[in-house]
Amino acid sequence: MKKKLAVALIAALTVSTMAVGCGGSKDSSSTDTKTESSKDSVSNGGDTFTVGFDAEYPPYGYMDDDGEYTGFDLELAQAVCDLEGWTLVKKPINWDSKDMELNSGSIDCIWNGFTMNGREDEYTFSTPYVDNSQVIVVAENSGIEKLSDLAGKTVGVQAASAALDLLNSEEEGGQKALADTFGSLNEFADYNTAFTELQAGALDALAIDIGVAKYQINSRGDGYKILDETLNTEQYAIGFKKGNTELCDKVNADLKKLAEDGTVEKLAEKYEIADMVTLK
Repeated sequence: MKKKLAVALIAALTVSTMAVGCGGSKDSSSTDTKTESSKDSVSNGGDTFTVGFDAEYPPYGYMDDDGEYTGFDLELAQAVCDLEGWTLVKKPINWDSKDMELNSGSIDCIWNGFTMNGREDEYTFSTPYVDNSQVIVVAENSGIEKLSDLAGKTVGVQAASAALDLLNSEEEGGQKALADTFGSLNEFADYNTAFTELQAGALDALAIDIGVAKYQINSRGDGYKILDETLNTEQYAIGFKKGNTELCDKVNADLKKLAEDGTVEKLAEKYEIADMVTLK
């Protein structure tokens, strides 16, 4: 009986060892595939342009009713690829991980309502293409009319966003003094979730980009308003890995062509941000 048990244990150990070996081989293959994909990147002379974006950030990047990723930024990226003969890869990313994705070569750029102000030393940026404002959204019947009314209130914001940076900033133009008056500042992975919390009454207000706010309000119907007082104004640009000026210059030249031939204006009107787009 002991002999049979010993044989069984040896067999089990052998299978276990083989499984570990197979697992190691699979990981190696996965790494090789990623390396090959990186070699095909336009950043390395290939023809694959991989755009990192927040998949829940309409109207700039989101999933439509057909399950396809679309939005102003993604359609504009496709137009650039059409000019260059590149293949566009749309890669949804966690906004918290955007720097890791960019610096590892997993994506060629961050293109999705990406605020450049205050980040100029961290990325190589394209020409700014959208004037944006950080605003506060509240329920119409909340009784909140101005920023000072937010004292003691529960305010939501997206994690790792420009709005959060602004509310934590003590520099000139920062809004930490305002945030210090809040009852609490709650972070969310995406604004869809945050709006759901606002709708449910779990939040009193939401700090958000004006373009995203307008889209959310239009899609959800009546019941919300944007305060007249803004938190600040800023600009969107495409963020490339610091020093990747060659790719940045190429995309800038394409954006200029797309502005001149009317493509940018057409897309801006489609996504109802024509009054914000600065590429003319």
